[in-house]
Amino acid sequence: MDRRQFIGGAGAIGLGAATAGASSLALAQAASEISFFYPVAVGGPITKLIDAYAADFQKEASVAVKPIYAGSYQETIVKALTAHKAGNPPVTSVLLSTDMFTLIDEDAIVPIDDFVKTDDDKAWLKSFYPAFMQNSQTGGKTWGVPFQRSTVVLYWNKEAFKEAGLDPEKPPRTWAEQVEFAQKLTKRDASGNVTQWGIQIPSSGFPYWLFQGLTTQADAILMNAAGNEVALDAPGVVEALQYWIDLAQKHKVHPPGVTEWGTTPKDFFERKIAMMWTTTGNLTNVRTNAKFPFGVAMLPSGKKPGSPTGGGNFYIFKKAKPAEQEAAFKFIKWITTPERAAKWGADTGYVAVRPDAWETPAMKDYVAGFPQAAVARDQLKHAVAEFSTHDNQRVTKVFNDALQAAITGAKPPAVALKEAQTEAMRILKDYK
Repeated sequence: MDRRQFIGGAGAIGLGAATAGASSLALAQAASEISFFYPVAVGGPITKLIDAYAADFQKEASVAVKPIYAGSYQETIVKALTAHKAGNPPVTSVLLSTDMFTLIDEDAIVPIDDFVKTDDDKAWLKSFYPAFMQNSQTGGKTWGVPFQRSTVVLYWNKEAFKEAGLDPEKPPRTWAEQVEFAQKLTKRDASGNVTQWGIQIPSSGFPYWLFQGLTTQADAILMNAAGNEVALDAPGVVEALQYWIDLAQKHKVHPPGVTEWGTTPKDFFERKIAMMWTTTGNLTNVRTNAKFPFGVAMLPSGKKPGSPTGGGNFYIFKKAKPAEQEAAFKFIKWITTPERAAKWGADTGYVAVRPDAWETPAMKDYVAGFPQAAVARDQLKHAVAEFSTHDNQRVTKVFNDALQAAITGAKPPAVALKEAQTEAMRILKDYK
């Protein structure tokens, strides 16, 4: 997942005995073990993939790697920071790209630039999509390396489109079309009870992320690059929130109240909803479990098209030993080669994080057989940085609470957002 598809944990990578080659031997002797926190649940396909990468790295670098898994993204950063404060942090971890400011505030990580020495290193650091680097760089430094990254995309049930008299190959392209299509797709029984909703945009857990698709389309930017100012009550933000609420309250094509992130794909598989917004990280999940033909498209445009990026970055922790940090850098560079980025994208549904990964034979074959995989990549030219600030968890909670208050009808959108703006700027005043 970006957070977002999978719920899960942290791992420790142990780097062991070396036998092949002088440079590999020197590395293994310098750092016989590094710890690696990885956010995915114990068991399941993702852990098998990570285990395989660990084994392959051991073969190539003569460094033994043993992942251990233990919690969600939220649990993983708590464990990583707790370990950092106790003086025994992981050497590296995959954490949310939006955790960058928090990790900087805690003085927990070192810039990736510290390890970039050769021309090859420099070329590697420049190889990632610029949209993903927006949540990886600040203050002229690179703090994270994109790994499992995503955007929000639209999924639709082609059978439901056909039944509603819509062209199953043409998704809605605009906000107005999204409403029009959803009206045709919403089904009610003889008693007036809804048996199929036209659309669902989940609003539990981290509603700000899905909502940021709407704010981007309303041409509103929520925060500055320095992470110390927000614009949560700008006119475009209010307009976007009103549109989201109107889907349920005015147009009655969206389930009322708070809708669950985790069950939205299941609702889609069970034909309770005909269209859904969710992460491209759910692509493999949908491909595996949807028993009907489905489409994937960029999010419909408001004033413009757009989506936030999402997902996880690699970070290197400050209190690790220098040799361990160097070994971690070697592993991060190794796992983000074009070929491995392509394989990871094809195996998981995440967006391969560098353009040259899409030029590999394996990825070209994958896209030829499954064109939906390229949608999130193509949407990157319209993507913005995911909402992230200093003291990110507190600020984000304020924002999420405001969104849910408006969605449930507890407060008018403009009031909820104005209060959130005031409180968020109060929190951020120390970072100005």
